[in-house]
Amino acid sequence: GDLNEYFDRNVKKVGIKKARFIYVLDVLKFFRSYTIRKPEFLNLFIQWNMLGSYIKISGRSILRNRLFSSINIIGLAISMAVGLVMIGLLHDIKQYDKFHTNHDRIYRVISHYKYLNEDANKFGSTSLRASEIVQESVPGLEEVTVLHREFAGDFKYDQKTIPLSGLWAAGTFFSLFTFPMISGDPLTALKDPYSLVLTETAARKLFGDIDPLGKVLTRIENTGDKEYTVTGVMKDVPVFSHIRFDVLASLSTRTLEQKDNPHEMSWGNIWNAYVYAVIPHGTDLEKIQNALNKISEKEDATIKNTTIRLMLQPMSDIAMDEDMNNSIGPVMGKSNVWMVGVLSIIIILSACFNYTNLSIARSLRRSREVGIRKVVGALRTHVLSQFIVEAVIIALCALVFSFVIFVFLKPYFLTLNSQYSDMLALDLTPRIILYFILFAIIVGTFAGFFPAVFFSRLNAIQVLKNISPVRGLRHVSIRKVLIVAQFTISLMFIAATIIGYKHYKNVLAFDLGFETENILNIRLYENNAELLKKELSEMPEIKGISTSDMITSLGNYFGTNMKFTDPSDSVFVNFSTIDEHYLPIHGHKLLAGGNFNTRNENAAESEVIINEKVLQRFNIGEQDPSKALGEFVTVNRKKMQIVGVVKDFQYGKSIDNKVKEFVFRYSPNTGGYLNAKVISPDWPATLSKIETAWKKIDDVHPLDATFYNDQIEKSYSDFSSRIKVIGTLSFLAICIASIGLLGMVVFTTETRLKEISIRKVLGATEGNLVLMLSKGFLLLMGVAALIALPTTHFFFARYVLDEYVEQAPIAIREVSLGVAFVIAIAFLMISTHTLKVARANPAEVLKNE
Repeated sequence: GDLNEYFDRNVKKVGIKKARFIYVLDVLKFFRSYTIRKPEFLNLFIQWNMLGSYIKISGRSILRNRLFSSINIIGLAISMAVGLVMIGLLHDIKQYDKFHTNHDRIYRVISHYKYLNEDANKFGSTSLRASEIVQESVPGLEEVTVLHREFAGDFKYDQKTIPLSGLWAAGTFFSLFTFPMISGDPLTALKDPYSLVLTETAARKLFGDIDPLGKVLTRIENTGDKEYTVTGVMKDVPVFSHIRFDVLASLSTRTLEQKDNPHEMSWGNIWNAYVYAVIPHGTDLEKIQNALNKISEKEDATIKNTTIRLMLQPMSDIAMDEDMNNSIGPVMGKSNVWMVGVLSIIIILSACFNYTNLSIARSLRRSREVGIRKVVGALRTHVLSQFIVEAVIIALCALVFSFVIFVFLKPYFLTLNSQYSDMLALDLTPRIILYFILFAIIVGTFAGFFPAVFFSRLNAIQVLKNISPVRGLRHVSIRKVLIVAQFTISLMFIAATIIGYKHYKNVLAFDLGFETENILNIRLYENNAELLKKELSEMPEIKGISTSDMITSLGNYFGTNMKFTDPSDSVFVNFSTIDEHYLPIHGHKLLAGGNFNTRNENAAESEVIINEKVLQRFNIGEQDPSKALGEFVTVNRKKMQIVGVVKDFQYGKSIDNKVKEFVFRYSPNTGGYLNAKVISPDWPATLSKIETAWKKIDDVHPLDATFYNDQIEKSYSDFSSRIKVIGTLSFLAICIASIGLLGMVVFTTETRLKEISIRKVLGATEGNLVLMLSKGFLLLMGVAALIALPTTHFFFARYVLDEYVEQAPIAIREVSLGVAFVIAIAFLMISTHTLKVARANPAEVLKNE
C-alpha cells in the first residue's frame, strides 16, 4: 500500500516511466526475510520455527511415560530391524550389473524353447548359430558379444596347479561390458586363439608377484593338455554381477577346435551360449524383435519337432528372473524378494498398530494437554505437527536399537539360503545408512499420523469442560480392530509356519522309489573313477560302489529325444548315465529284464533300461513289461536295445514334478560322481579315511562328498529358508503383539484401579477380577483365531500347496495347538499383571477418595 502511494506521487512529480522504475527499485529494497510470505506447504505438517519446542515437549512426554515409550520403542525396533534387512536386500538386488557403463542399454538374447506339444520354457542361453546370425542380420545393434560355458578346469603354471571357473568369450567382450583391465589391451586381449584373461585374484594365486602378461598357462584336459597365453589381467568381478568367472578364454579357440563338429553351430544347440547386445537409445525394440522373429522362423526349419523363438531381455531383469532356465549366474527370484518385502511391511504395520493403540488409549491424559494448547492459540496444524514429531523421535530412538538387532540378524539371514549368501552383501554404506534414517522417519510419520489426526480434531472447550466423551474412547471400536488385526497377523504367521514345516518334512520323507540312506556321493572332478574305487574298496565300511554322471532328485536334468518304431513320433526323455553297480546300490526295482552287462569302456553304447512311463508313451508292454525286452529304441540318434524296465521313481524334485519318461544309459566310467554305500559305527573316522584316499589321487581339489539325504535336503533350501523366514517373523510378530497387549493391559488396569478396589471391598475374589479384566482381551484373540485359521488354511490349499504334486494334509490339529499355545501365553501375561493389581490393598488405593 505504501509503495502504491509513493508511485502515485512520483507519477505527478517525474512522470510515468520514471515512477515505474522507482517502483521496481522500491520493491527490490523491500525483499527482507520478514517481508517475504512463506509458501503455505511449508507449514502444512510442521511449523519450522517451532521445531525446537516440539522436540522439547516430545522429549518430556517420552520421559514422563517411560513404560509406554519403552513399549513403543521396543516394538518399533524389532519391526524396523526386519525393515532394515528388507532395505539392504532391495538395495543389493537393484545394484546388480549397474557398474556397466551401458547397463540400461544392454540386452540378453534368450530362447523360448518348445518341443512338440510340451509347454514352452525360457532359457537364458541360445545357440552359437543364433549369435552369428544376430550379428549379421539384425540392424541397429551397437555392439554384440558372446559367452560360452565349459571352460572351467585345472590350470598349471610351473609347479602350481589350481582349479578356476571360466568362460569362453568373444573378442568384443570388453567393448560391451565394463570390467576394468589392469594390464593388457581390452580390445585385442581375447581376439587371438589360445589367449586368456585372468582376474586379479586368479593371477595372484598362479603367479604371485610375477607379471603374468605373456606367460603361458597349461589347461589340464582329458583329451590332452593345452597351452594358453595370458594376454590380460582384469580387476576382480564385482559382487553385484550376474556374470562371474576367474578366467576368460578367447571364443575363437573353441571355434577352431570345434570346426569339424556340426552340432557346435546347430540352431537347436541352445544350452551353453549367451548372447548380449547394446541397443542405442531411441531404438524401436519392436523392430529388433521382428527381425529376431524372422530369424527364428527361418532357422526352425532346420530342426524337427522343435520351435525356438529368440527374445530380448533387459539386463536389469536378469538377476531377479526366477522363471529363467539355464541362467549363467545366480538368480534371486522375485517371489523371494516380494515375500521378504510384504512380510516386513506386515511386521512394521503390527508395530505401528501398537503405537496407535497406546496413543489413543492415553487420550484421556493427552486430551487435556491438547485442549490447553489450543486455548492459548495452537492451530490444528501445530497439534498435528507435535504428535508426528513425537512419533518420529520415538522411531529414531527405535532405529538405534533396530540397528543393533540388524547387526545380529544379518549373518543369520544370509545363512538361511545359499542363494542369499551368494548374491547379497548387506554391507553398511553411507547410502544405506541414509536409507535407514529416511525409513525411520517414514515409519514414525506413518505410526503417528492417525493419533496426530485424532488429537488435532479435539474440541478444546468440550475437552476442558467435560472429559466424558474422551473417556468413552476406551470402548471405541478402532482399538479393538487393531488388537484383532495384530493377533490375526501373528496367528497367521504361526499357522503358516506349522503348515509349511509339515509339508517340508513330508517332502523330505517322500518315497522317491529308490534308496538314499547311507549313500555318499563323491564328485570326481574328471579323475579316474577306477583309481578311487580301488582305494575305497579296501575299506570295510564301504559296502558298495557305483558311478553316475549326475545325482537324481535334486532338480538337475539331462534330456534327449527318443523314438520307437515310428520315425516321426518322438518323445523328450530324461536320462542318467550309470555303471552296472548303480541299480543294486540304490535299490531300484526291476519289473522286467536285468541289469546292464559289463562291457569295456570303449565299447559302443547299445543298451538302455527304461521306466514305466516309456512303456505307456509308446504302448509297449504296458500290462506286461517283459514284452518290451529286446525291442529297439533310438536314443539321441543311436539305436539301442531295451534290456530292463524299472519301476517309476522320482527323477526330479518330488515337491513340484510329475514322473516323466526316463531311461538309464550305460557307461562303466562316467567321470561325474562316485556313489559309495557306507556303513560305519564311527562316521568321523570313516570320512577321514575317505579324505585320505582322495588326496592320494587328487591333491588339487578338496574332497567334495555329501550324503544323498543331505543333498536332497539342501535342494529344498529355498523352500526351507522361506519357512525359517516366516517362522522368525511369526516369533517377532508375537513378541510385538504381546508387548502391545501388555501395554494395553497395564493401561486398562491403571485406569480401572479404583473400580477394582471397590469390587474387592464388595467381595470380589482375585479370580473374579482376573477373569473380568482378561475376558475382553481373550475374546478379541478368539476372534483373531477365527479369522486367521480359515484364512491361512484357504491360502495354503488354494495358492501354495496347490502347485505341488505331493502334498501333506494341512495340519489342523497342530495349527490349533500352536494357536492355543499363543493364546495361553497371552493369557498368562494378562493374568500375571492383573493378579498383581488385584492383590493391591484397597485401603491404599481408596484413601484419597
